[in-house]
Amino acid sequence: MTDDKDVLRDVWFGRIPTCFTLYQDEITEREAEPYYLLLPRISYLTLVTDKVKKHFQKVMRQEEVSEIWFEYEGTPLKWHYPIGLLFDLHASNTALPWSITVHFKNFPEKDLLHCHSKDVIEAHFMACIKEADALKHKSQVINEMQKKDHKQLWMGLQNDKFEQFWAINRKLMEYPPEDSGFRYIPFRIYQATTERPFIQKLFRPVASGGQLHTLGDLLKDVCPSAISPEDGEQKTQVMIHGIEPMLETPIQWLSEHMSYPDNFLHISIVPRPTD
Repeated sequence: MTDDKDVLRDVWFGRIPTCFTLYQDEITEREAEPYYLLLPRISYLTLVTDKVKKHFQKVMRQEEVSEIWFEYEGTPLKWHYPIGLLFDLHASNTALPWSITVHFKNFPEKDLLHCHSKDVIEAHFMACIKEADALKHKSQVINEMQKKDHKQLWMGLQNDKFEQFWAINRKLMEYPPEDSGFRYIPFRIYQATTERPFIQKLFRPVASGGQLHTLGDLLKDVCPSAISPEDGEQKTQVMIHGIEPMLETPIQWLSEHMSYPDNFLHISIVPRPTD
């Protein structure tokens, strides 16, 4: 991969200032103060909220505590989506800090998967990495790694260790010199205005004529409404890691440098602010 290490570092250390408040109907022994935290964009809510849980459990009656879950303005937040994706999809045009409501009761079974331990997050994370490598390299890279390498990827993410993670992940971002990129690009496109979870299909980084496909080419093929509105007025934003990449950016470069640790490019299509 081309070595734009500063980009990788900037992506890794992206943070979202967040204010957690307890849902007003939760029964507490005394008033629950809000809890502030800088959330890493690349991580998962249930991986980084132990402090939040401890903070609010101090004021809860223990018999009232069951599984913790989070919501933003009435929308339950899916823990198996990376934090940065959740923010871009649901809150990208709101003032900071991001205001998240904490619940310990009435788990929304229809909307959220249960997450009883970090093992569940690890299993989900590794399943995504394996799926991404199947698309990129027919699973050859991940299958040649040892168990300890898989563990190092997970521990690097869990402990927020950039060098530890990228020492292994670098191998997943390489391709043979005779190729111009991966076999297919692992991506998922999420739309704030639909119920559909996401769009995902096979897309090659290089056209049959040898020219590099761009982000604009991907959107034209997979989600044309995101870039060519019927009335000519652009009403949506295309967000990756909180920024709007230029549509001319090669999709191979984006995949190497702006994928989340699960090796997927998570792309949000959100309404453009009107003010």
